[in-house]
Amino acid sequence: MITLLYASLCTILVVFLAVRVVFWRFRHKIGIGDGGDRELLKRMRAHGNAIENMPLALILLGGMELNGYSGTIIHSFGAVLFASRVAHAIGLSMSSGTSVGRFAGSVFTWLLMLTMAGFAIVGYVMQFETPAY
Repeated sequence: MITLLYASLCTILVVFLAVRVVFWRFRHKIGIGDGGDRELLKRMRAHGNAIENMPLALILLGGMELNGYSGTIIHSFGAVLFASRVAHAIGLSMSSGTSVGRFAGSVFTWLLMLTMAGFAIVGYVMQFETPAY
């Protein structure tokens, strides 16, 4: 399944973001919460935002693949998902304020998810169409 490739890439990204949080916590001896540390808060939000958005997108991507959408569409959507999540993580890691990466990553993720939801709904409805004879 093509979706497994993108789920794997997203998993690597999530683990990388989690490790950044753990190392910062260890280095600065912060056990719970952010301890008022702005850098830790940015790292936590970069990880948290990935966790909040990627599962639904990957479920939609996998559903579309199971519904028989072309490999080209699945790869295109998967690549945009991964690239947008990387852009968001980089943008948020660089600045707690607005940034091009954070903005573009969010917008592309949301547009992609809405588009995939539309494709999935159409795919679902199409399975009930009866051929005209």
